[in-house]
Amino acid sequence: MNIHSTGEKPYKCHHCVKSFSHRSVYTTHLRIHAGKKPYQCNHCEKNFSQLTSLKNHVRTHTGEKPYQCNQCEKAFSHNIDLIRHLRIHTGEKPYQCNHCEKGFSYKSVLKTHMRTHSGEKPYKCNHCKKSFSQCTGLTNHLRTHTGQKPYQCNQCEKTFSMNIGLIHHLRMHTGEKPYQCNQCEKAFSQNGDLKSHLRTHTGEKPYQCSHCHKSFSQKQECVIHERVHTGEKPYQCSQCDKAFSQHYSLKCHLRIHSGEKPYQCSHCEKAFSQKSELKSHLRTHTGEKPYQCIHCDMIYSYKKDCIAHEWSHNEEKSYQCNTCEKTYSQNSSLKSHMGKYPRVILYQCSLCDKDFKEKKYILKHHRKKNGENPNQYSQCQSYHLSETKVEVKSGGMYNETNYNYYVNEPKFEVKEEQIDG
Repeated sequence: MNIHSTGEKPYKCHHCVKSFSHRSVYTTHLRIHAGKKPYQCNHCEKNFSQLTSLKNHVRTHTGEKPYQCNQCEKAFSHNIDLIRHLRIHTGEKPYQCNHCEKGFSYKSVLKTHMRTHSGEKPYKCNHCKKSFSQCTGLTNHLRTHTGQKPYQCNQCEKTFSMNIGLIHHLRMHTGEKPYQCNQCEKAFSQNGDLKSHLRTHTGEKPYQCSHCHKSFSQKQECVIHERVHTGEKPYQCSQCDKAFSQHYSLKCHLRIHSGEKPYQCSHCEKAFSQKSELKSHLRTHTGEKPYQCIHCDMIYSYKKDCIAHEWSHNEEKSYQCNTCEKTYSQNSSLKSHMGKYPRVILYQCSLCDKDFKEKKYILKHHRKKNGENPNQYSQCQSYHLSETKVEVKSGGMYNETNYNYYVNEPKFEVKEEQIDG
C-alpha cells in the first residue's frame, strides 16, 4: 500500500504526540529528544540534528538567497520564508482566530494575537513592572531603560530605538506616502495616520473622555483633553516656571526664549514662531476668508472674529455709545468703536470758563489773571489740582473717576471730551 495516497503515519514518537509517514524522518526527529546534533557548521560552533537545518544555517554566513519571489524582487534563504511572503501577494490568511473573525498569514502572529483575548503577557521587564505579550515589545521597551538607539538614518544623524521608527523617518527624506485614502486623494506615510484620517469620513470617535461626554477620533487627542479635567501639565519649561499639557505647546513656548521663528512668509519678509500664526498671516496676502457666520453671509479671515460676530445675533446689546447711540453685545466692541472718535484733553480755568488744550497755556493764563509775569513761574503756595479721567464701564455708561493730588501750581480742572466725528 502506498502511504502517500492514504496519508497513513505509522511511525509514532514515544516521546511526544508526533507521527511520521517515513522512517528516515522519524529517525531524524528522535535526535531532538536524544539531544544528538551530528551536523556541525564549519563557520561557527553551532551543531544541528538535521542536515537541512545546517544547510539553512550556512546561508546566514554566505548570504545566499536561492528562493526568489516571482511577483517582486525579494529573495529568501529559506523556502518557508518565501511561502509566507507569497501570502502578502495572494492575501491568503490560513490561520483563523477562534475568538473573533480575524485571519493571519503566519501561525506565530495568530499565537501572539490570541494573547489579546487571554490577556497573557509572558515577557516581563527586569527593570520595572511592565510586561508584554510579544518578545519584540519587551526588546523595544528595554531600550527606554538603556537609551540604546541602534537604527541610524543614512541621510541625517538621527537614530531610533525601533526599526519601524527609522522606516517612518526615511519617508520624510523620500517623500514616500504608500497609504492612500480610498475616499479622497490624500496619502500618508504611516498606516496609523491613514486610519485616523478615515475617521474624518466615517465620523467615528472611538475614544471617550472618562470625565465628560466628549469623544475623539484619535487616542492622543483624548489623552490631551483629559488633562483639562485633571489639570496635569507634564511638560515643564526649563527656562521659566511655565508648564504645559502638550509637548507641542512647550516646543512653541521655548521659541519665546530662543527667539526662533522657523515659519517664513513666502510673500514678504515676516517670520513667525508658530505655524498657525503664519497661516493666519498669509490671509492678509491671499484675502482668504474661510470662516462664515452661521446666521448670515458675513465671512471672516479669523475664527475669533467670526465667533465674536455670531454673538451679536444671539446676545443682548447692553453696551451703548453715548455719542451715536449704537449698541454692542461686548464691551470690547464698544471700546473699539469709541476709538473712532478723536479725543481732546481740555484744561479748564477755575476762575473763568476758558478751556485750554495744553497745560502750559492755562498756567500762563492764570499768571496773567493774577497780574504776574506770564513768562515766569511765581513762588506760590500749594494749590489743589483736580483731574477727571473718563472711562467706559459695563452697560456703555460713562463713569468719571476723580484723582486728587497737590502741586505747586494754580488750581484748574482737567476734563476729557469726546469730539463728534
